Amino acid sequence: MRFLKPVFAALLSLSCISVSAFRADTLKVHSAVMDKDINAIVLVPDAAGENPRPSVYLLHGHNGDFRFWPSIRRDLGMLADIWGFIIVCPDAGNSWYIDSPVRPDSQYETFFAEELVPFVDKHYNTVADSRHRAISGLSMGGHGALFLAMRHPDIWGSAGSMSGCPDLRVHPNNWDLEAILGNYANNSQRWDSVCVVNQISRIKQGDLAIIIDCGEDDFMLEMNKDLHTRLLGAGIDHDFITRPGTHWFTYWQNAIDYQLMFHYKFFNR
Repeated sequence: MRFLKPVFAALLSLSCISVSAFRADTLKVHSAVMDKDINAIVLVPDAAGENPRPSVYLLHGHNGDFRFWPSIRRDLGMLADIWGFIIVCPDAGNSWYIDSPVRPDSQYETFFAEELVPFVDKHYNTVADSRHRAISGLSMGGHGALFLAMRHPDIWGSAGSMSGCPDLRVHPNNWDLEAILGNYANNSQRWDSVCVVNQISRIKQGDLAIIIDCGEDDFMLEMNKDLHTRLLGAGIDHDFITRPGTHWFTYWQNAIDYQLMFHYKFFNR
């Protein structure tokens, strides 16, 4: 997979600085379950000091980190102002956003659901309920966003995937998956249990607003079409979008606008 190698040489310095009207905070959030600090950037719209605001969690892909989204969309803080969201960009290493059964230092489902969200709600002026909390991600983060939201619809009410990997079993030898889950041949049930396509039974129509977005020339496209078909079969409404594009930065720079608009409509329906 030829993406998300560190390309942040031109990254803006985002340590509690003011650009336009928004505020960008660079944080370390302690994880008790993993006994380590996790980096995050939180973009706070100017109006957040007046009224509680919805929050959107943006997840990076494999070999990315918490700086990814503010790096490829330099106007992300201005988008926080425009939409009125608190945007949270956390780090998750190459964890696939799951609780690894083989690595105690990679328990990211628990971290997100039980540690990060409560931290953000405590320290920022959020509307602290699922009707005003959304999550989106690209590639590994697309898997993470749908995985976390389908397993915790009481936390996130709206979820989006860009170029996501909804069935990890298709690529058992790639992208550190074996290091997180163990060898597929010997641990197939473990792999089955964390695939997005196997989380659909956890939700019913109306539990979760879902948007799935993938490029027509993306090697993940067929998996996303399969997820779309499975959701239709389960009677779960969702938006499914394909556009010209590949598994690359230029596609995600565009796709994020559709995701944020989708979440805005969910918050204001």
